[in-house]
Amino acid sequence: MGEKKKIHVLGISSSPRISGNTDLLIDQFLSGARENGAETEKIQLCDFNIKPCTQCDYCRREGNCIIRDDMQELYPKILTTNCLVLASPIYFMAHCAQAKLLIDRCQTFWVRSHVLHKPMSPWHILPRKGIFISVGATHGTKVFAGARVTMKWFFNSLEMEYWANLLIEGVDEKAAIRNHPTALTDAHDLGRKLAYSYSES
Repeated sequence: MGEKKKIHVLGISSSPRISGNTDLLIDQFLSGARENGAETEKIQLCDFNIKPCTQCDYCRREGNCIIRDDMQELYPKILTTNCLVLASPIYFMAHCAQAKLLIDRCQTFWVRSHVLHKPMSPWHILPRKGIFISVGATHGTKVFAGARVTMKWFFNSLEMEYWANLLIEGVDEKAAIRNHPTALTDAHDLGRKLAYSYSES
């Protein structure tokens, strides 16, 4: 039998605070995924110039975005990965602005799938999976409620299963996640679990 192809995990860290809480969590997640054989790639979203969606409806023609910015580099990465991990802090009960720009500009994928009925990734044999990692400073049952609804439809637009969350509340100061009793270990274990889930496919 031939060697089994490695899965590819794309981690997008959207926080503008480098080495902050969500950034540290996604690093641990990707480390865990690599331990179980995955190939990983990390993108620091604040390094990319992404303009907002203008709702021009150009994407309804062929399923492509007319805006020429750094999203043109990210589109093929999102399209071809087996698993997408999006990490975002919670600002005013929602994603940070950098994450929301990315999500809105993926309208082109929703159009491809739901309007033009063009499968985005017909060459994928394995299921595509999406994971959301987030940290909020406050406590409560609704801290992540809005963001989770957004992620449900975001992953749906990418033809991905919304596979898991890692949501940590009550952490605010930069890198304070290091003092959390389980968060970094939980992220690492979730990455291992994700990679292992593909070995069972």
